[in-house]
Amino acid sequence: MDKKLLDILVCPLCKGPLVYDKQAQELICKGDRLAFPIRDDIPVMLEDEARVLAADEEVV
Repeated sequence: MDKKLLDILVCPLCKGPLVYDKQAQELICKGDRLAFPIRDDIPVMLEDEARVLAADEEVV
């Protein structure tokens, strides 16, 4: 994942910062508890594609 791209991407819902989870290949919004997938090095920043984090799932 390109560092410059990570610096400018924000959550499409709350405009908050995202955390890159390299192992899961996801961008995580801690505020909304959503994980946006990264497919073929391209972040999929669509609400419908995001995974809701489970209540017991630890945010990186």
